[in-house]
Order: sequence, then C-alpha cells, then structure tokens
Amino acid sequence: MKKAIILFLSLFMIIGATDAQLRKVPSVVTNAFSAQYPTATNLTWKDNLTNFEAQFDLSGNHTVAKFKSTGEWIETQKDLTFDGLSAAVRDGFNKSKYNDWPKEEIKEISSKGKGTNYRIYVRKADLNKRYLFFNTQGVLIRDAITL
Repeated sequence: MKKAIILFLSLFMIIGATDAQLRKVPSVVTNAFSAQYPTATNLTWKDNLTNFEAQFDLSGNHTVAKFKSTGEWIETQKDLTFDGLSAAVRDGFNKSKYNDWPKEEIKEISSKGKGTNYRIYVRKADLNKRYLFFNTQGVLIRDAITL
C-alpha cells in the first residue's frame, strides 16, 4: 500500500510538472522557428512531449506555434480582437445566429495542410458556450459546444 501511494504521488508530481522543460529544444526546431517568425519577441518554449511549443508576441499579439522535433511546423494560434478580423469574417459572424452573443476569445488558427481558420469563443450564459469556426471567406464551417 505504501509503495502504491509513493508511486501515485510520483506520477502526480510528474504530471503536475508538465510546464517544466523536459528536453532541450533541438536547434533544428529553433532554426525553423527563427526562419518563420524573425520578428517574434518575448519567446518561451514548452516541451509537450510530442512537440515543442513556442509562445511569443508577434506584432503585439500573443501567439503560440507548435513544431515537431524535426523542425516541421504543425500549427500556429494567434490571439486577435474582433476588429482585427478581416471584414469577411466579421460579416460572417454578424450574419450568424450568434451575433448577439458576447465574444470572449478570438484566435487565428493556421495549420499545416488545413490552411487558416478563425475561432470565436462565445458565451451567452454559463451553459451556452460555443466555439465558432469560420474560414477566411467568413463562412461558419463548424459550431462546437464547449463544456
């Protein structure tokens, strides 16, 4: 029983320390990042075990980019304001049935092989929360309920 408790506590400490840098970021990853985001500021790295995550500021927007350990770019998420969206995406949101819901978080999401989409988190009440995904033309492509 004592060994089980020690094992559980050890696993809890390891899981709780996931923000810690477990491995050194490979130079191939840092080089790929620097080539893609040469003007990034306030850079920090996080080891997600399956990828490396760079958190940084880009043109005044908090941004997160993920890279494989080979340096291959996976995805970038950039924080935006509603006014920072293109006119097409703003128009698409304003024509949606959620146009009167408060907008709480807006992200531009670019993924390898999937292009760029925009995610708008809206919440009308504690039980009515949704992620709305728009393409670059402002078409609502997915409406996901969140918990």
